[in-house]
Amino acid sequence: MPSRPETGDHTIENPVLPGFHPDPSICRVGADYYLACSSFEYFPGVPLFHSRDLVHWTQIGNALDRPSQLRLPPDAPSSGGIYAPTLRHHDGRFWLITTNVNDGGHLLVTATDPAGPWSDPVRLAGVPGIDPDLAWDDEGNCWCTYAGVEQVRIDPRTGQSFGPPRRLWSGTDGAKAPEAPHLYRIGGYWYLLIAEGGTERCHGVSIARGRTPNGPFEPCPDNPILTHRGTDHPIQNTGHADLVRAPDGSWWMVLLGVRPGGGTPGWHVLGRETFLAPVSWVDGWPVVGELSLVLPAPPWPLRPGAVVPVRDDFDPGDLAPCWVSPRRRPAENCTTNERAGWLTLRALGSSLGDPDVMFVGRRQQHLSCRVRTLIDPAEGRGGLAVRLDEQHHYAIEAASGEVCVLVRIGPLHTVVASRPVPVGPLILGIEVAAVQIVNDARTGPDTLSLGFEGPDGTFVELATLDGRYLSTEVAGGFTGRVMGMYASAGAAHFDWFDYEPVSVPRA
Repeated sequence: MPSRPETGDHTIENPVLPGFHPDPSICRVGADYYLACSSFEYFPGVPLFHSRDLVHWTQIGNALDRPSQLRLPPDAPSSGGIYAPTLRHHDGRFWLITTNVNDGGHLLVTATDPAGPWSDPVRLAGVPGIDPDLAWDDEGNCWCTYAGVEQVRIDPRTGQSFGPPRRLWSGTDGAKAPEAPHLYRIGGYWYLLIAEGGTERCHGVSIARGRTPNGPFEPCPDNPILTHRGTDHPIQNTGHADLVRAPDGSWWMVLLGVRPGGGTPGWHVLGRETFLAPVSWVDGWPVVGELSLVLPAPPWPLRPGAVVPVRDDFDPGDLAPCWVSPRRRPAENCTTNERAGWLTLRALGSSLGDPDVMFVGRRQQHLSCRVRTLIDPAEGRGGLAVRLDEQHHYAIEAASGEVCVLVRIGPLHTVVASRPVPVGPLILGIEVAAVQIVNDARTGPDTLSLGFEGPDGTFVELATLDGRYLSTEVAGGFTGRVMGMYASAGAAHFDWFDYEPVSVPRA
């Protein structure tokens, strides 16, 4: 399915890349745009997307798709792993720098084709921090700027740094967490764009400029140039932005934000998503235009990509790039080649609470949606789950002759429903329904109904659960919901997986 279609009345919908796609970084090469996002504890890491119109995005791969590139040890916590990348095109190559907070810090990979393959990583020795950026000056020097905000000159081909880091600018006085720096040469100035205030409700975007990439930097008098802090705007936590110039000369910003739902304090369940906003320039400073759920369409023809089918039939070969697993995905435990047309998962951990569980999922991208899978549990036990982390997940699990609904909320884990079923393959399902009307301040953002299909094709609901317990406001961390299949004992075989958005009236 396309990332976000146009509405048909010369407007488009935000976010342009919905679901757990935080920390966007963008670059343009000719008429093509490329975008990378954080992936945290999931393998493969750093999803990469392509667009011809800034609106419709198609995933073309993952930059870190081999164990030699991405090591996530079993004790790497959820919301650890791979932090914010920067994607740039320079000297005929794509360069991507990011941070593995559980394995050696900053790493840099390159490719001639953003769809891959990407190189094995170059490690940046002695460069601290997170959120690294890359920028090249006219003399060919490469500058790495990172959260803090500090900067050091590096050799991007070897990872060597030159001289001690130097502090550049730390944003608005008193704002916490100056991070996500991006450095640009625009006209006669170098612009330093940062996020500040923390990636929660006080998140914002600020900017400064100087005559050299090292500063000194003069802050914009209108900082922050974008924030929704202290408002009831439906898009919150706005920050971690990147700028791109279109072929017609117009400027645009991609940034992360969340869509809280329900009552107080508002719960976001899809994670931090990628939004689009127009940018104009006034007196040498960027001015961010309208950022809302519905935007005027860009002034060029829209170019929707191929529609992704609802069903993945698991044809033999590699899985589609949207499928991710916590920390690792050993080929011997996850294959489409053992049983033709089926995905076979062989258990590692015994439950979704184990860090090494064999789980394969895709990001939930719609506030209301429906997922189904056909499982054959004859050789073990497995099921269909919505995962936020090891301590926050709901699942419908099947073993030979029985299905049950499992819930984990922090230290509480229990079976909330069970039912005998005929032995043999079985269709499991989860339906997510966003709450449209809040009658009580304590109302959650959505409900999740878990069940299975009976012999007549009707959905047999075993439990309906409050979605707030699978939200960042409850669980903490930096990720969003991931929906998929798992094995908890022996082997579980899955014939297909359906993901289908459910349309709801616009609030």
